[in-house]
Amino acid sequence: MNKKQLKYDTAYLKMAHEWAKLSHCERKQVGAIIVKGRMIISDGFNGTPSGFENPCEDEENYTKWYVLHAEANAILKVASSTQSCNGATLYITMSPCKECSKLIHQAGIKRVVYANGYKDDSGLKFLKKAGVELMHLPNE
Repeated sequence: MNKKQLKYDTAYLKMAHEWAKLSHCERKQVGAIIVKGRMIISDGFNGTPSGFENPCEDEENYTKWYVLHAEANAILKVASSTQSCNGATLYITMSPCKECSKLIHQAGIKRVVYANGYKDDSGLKFLKKAGVELMHLPNE
């Protein structure tokens, strides 16, 4: 990897961290940015679907089942635009879960740069098997 690419990767990941701050989830805030040809084509953070109440946790502090993950929100945003994720890079503050990994692969994303590891690494294992390039870039 060249220095210039690392510089861009670091900058886009910082943007994903800023985006995570927009989440209304209290337990965990996750942000995602999708970049294609050095152009940001989408962004997302974890939260409830449009038109639902903002809090992500229920009375017992469990995450509501219908909360969307940051990368799912970013991919769905692209789906409703004229853009395509094909060949894009996903920058995300936390490595993807197994459900989102399927979406990432199916959307044609070829590279995932993440800051923190998710408790279950089966999503990363799936992406590696699918030929998606993975890069762990821990927080500074």
